[in-house]
Amino acid sequence: MEETDTIIIGGGLSGIYSAFLLAARKKSFILLEARSRVGGRILSPEHQGFFVDLGPSWYWPMINPNVNALLQTLGLKGYPQFERGFALCQAKDGHAEIIEGYPMNPPGWRVAGGMISLINGLCSRIPEGVIRLNHPVCEIKQMDDGVQVIVGHHDMKPKCSLKALRVILALPPRLAASSILFTPDLSYNLTQAMLRTSTWMAGQAKFFAIYNQANWRHIGLSGQGFSVCGPLGEIHDGSDETNPPYGLTGFVSIPALRRKDSDTTVQAILTQLATLYGKKAGQPIGVYYKDWAREEFTATEYDHRSTHNHPEFLPPAGKTSIWNDTFLFAGTETAEHFGGYLEGALYSAERAVSMVN
Repeated sequence: MEETDTIIIGGGLSGIYSAFLLAARKKSFILLEARSRVGGRILSPEHQGFFVDLGPSWYWPMINPNVNALLQTLGLKGYPQFERGFALCQAKDGHAEIIEGYPMNPPGWRVAGGMISLINGLCSRIPEGVIRLNHPVCEIKQMDDGVQVIVGHHDMKPKCSLKALRVILALPPRLAASSILFTPDLSYNLTQAMLRTSTWMAGQAKFFAIYNQANWRHIGLSGQGFSVCGPLGEIHDGSDETNPPYGLTGFVSIPALRRKDSDTTVQAILTQLATLYGKKAGQPIGVYYKDWAREEFTATEYDHRSTHNHPEFLPPAGKTSIWNDTFLFAGTETAEHFGGYLEGALYSAERAVSMVN
């Protein structure tokens, strides 16, 4: 059985940042990620040198000190969300009116090179061999001298088993409570608190269209749009700061339980964009679509019911650790500050790593 000081479960921003912090302290650790990639809900596929953010897109420099500091540490730059011009508002009958835009307050910024630049920058500062992809955790056991983590699927022979002094759980609490067996059982109150914790944006689907020209800008539009009829309920300019290509991105307003297959949804979106921004908007040079509700390592059945308002996130049942501090909670949904955001992911990782002796 392989042994290390700390096992991190989850390779999203919180887990990767935890690994970065432990590496900086020369601590031994292994990070287990169920997917074949790191990043979690940060996903930025590349299109001819342009990175398409299908997960989080923004940070807010005025109120996100941890993100600001990380960008500086990694030598990355941000740029303000393009919002110059008028917005569009589409009614139930499909008719669109030009309206004054709604600039973000405080101003939202994007990361040059896509949000995946954060993940890549952190990974470049983590020792080779400690990140294990395709390693879904199916059980966590409390031991007399630490914890044992079993990798695999519940209905199959385990892939491997690891032992550590402690574990940092950097998964959404609801996902962890739904997919991992805990021995001994977690308390009823803690389990229910984890299941009640919404996984932010897990029920959402996001779309991105790429163009050679930003024709909407040429007619005085910001790219911002709002629609009652959908399928996109909210639209933004997703372009790079100065260079082509350009992009329109948006969130699908159809609930996960009612969404059709991706091809049907994408075609309906292109028709909507052509209606709003002109024929050429329905003929992009590239299309990207991600339905996060279909991601088994992000969403559970509970998440298929949309969360309309941003929840107030806190550590589950008020606990930042259990099992005599050998089981530490991380992940943005456990953050006392800016839960659900990148800032919360970084905050929760710092909190967990601060408890590592």
